[in-house]
Amino acid sequence: MAKAKSEIKIGLKDLLDAGCHFGHQAQRWNPKMAPFLYGVRDGIHIFDLAKTKEGLEKAAEFAQQIASQGGQIIFVGTKRQAQAMIKEEALRVKMPFISERWLGGLLTNFDNLKKSIDKLKDLKEKKASGELEKYTKKENILIDREIARLERFFGGLVDLKELPAALFVIDVKKEQAALKEAAKKNIPVMAVVDSNTDPDLVDWVIPANDDAVGSVKLIVSLIAEAVKCGQQMGEKKTKAETAKIKKEEEKDED
Repeated sequence: MAKAKSEIKIGLKDLLDAGCHFGHQAQRWNPKMAPFLYGVRDGIHIFDLAKTKEGLEKAAEFAQQIASQGGQIIFVGTKRQAQAMIKEEALRVKMPFISERWLGGLLTNFDNLKKSIDKLKDLKEKKASGELEKYTKKENILIDREIARLERFFGGLVDLKELPAALFVIDVKKEQAALKEAAKKNIPVMAVVDSNTDPDLVDWVIPANDDAVGSVKLIVSLIAEAVKCGQQMGEKKTKAETAKIKKEEEKDED
């Protein structure tokens, strides 16, 4: 498989301009992040952007590989700075996402939560088809409220058919519940990890600022682009295999 870095462009200047290099105050650091740090400036830890680039390239390659095989990656980012872009980029590449709050048991009790996801899909389909028009105005108001409630928490997961192949997470500290569930189910995690964070539960560490909007936006868009590249690779492979089978069938007929 082609390396992800040959599919998407990750420049050190882009990382610098986006503010990916700024960590937290030095006294708040997690020593486990030492290998990814360049030094301290004005009391703030500075990331080694060569390490950031390396981590991002490896995560992008992994995301691309999963997407090329038809796997699903849940984009997770519930902090204010990440919500809009997590949703936007996940929708762009047709991946499931969580931007409101992590749903406890999503991975460890998937079959149960899947019932709520299926309920939302069912209600939306019935509303779109006009099937709900047979109910009273009051009943429809209650149904609309239920749809809105389910949409808020499960809207980004309506196309999640089974446990995901991986998670892509913004802010490891905030999303500890997601990481712990992923670890229990052996689901790999790609994550932006800041200087004050323990990276132990992350399989693909992207050492960078997880607070600055520019940093988050750049990294999320690059991972999404890697997913898109992988999807295109998968489609090409499927078309090639279909064409090959068709050719062999035509040959057999002759």
